[in-house]
Amino acid sequence: MEPMTTVSEILNKLKSEGYTEDFNLKEHCLECQSNYINLFPGEFKVDRSFRFEGPTDPADEAIIYAISSEKHQLKGTLINGYGVYSDSLVDEMVKALNSTHPE
Repeated sequence: MEPMTTVSEILNKLKSEGYTEDFNLKEHCLECQSNYINLFPGEFKVDRSFRFEGPTDPADEAIIYAISSEKHQLKGTLINGYGVYSDSLVDEMVKALNSTHPE
């Protein structure tokens, strides 16, 4: 089997595994717009993460997070650039997003 190398390949694979929600990153939480739910640190875990590095352009760098929440019975993905650890995020969110084993 060939390794998946594009963001769309990873997203399609994760969707087939039940990661169907699209999460948005907020200062204190993850937002799930389809259900009007906010997931705060402690209410979700990062099951896996995938890093993509652009060959020459840092703007091409991204991380896909596969996230699940037992409390809310949700699984979904968050896509963000390497700037995810900006000053606007609270420490709890940074720790929650770092609690994963990259693939």
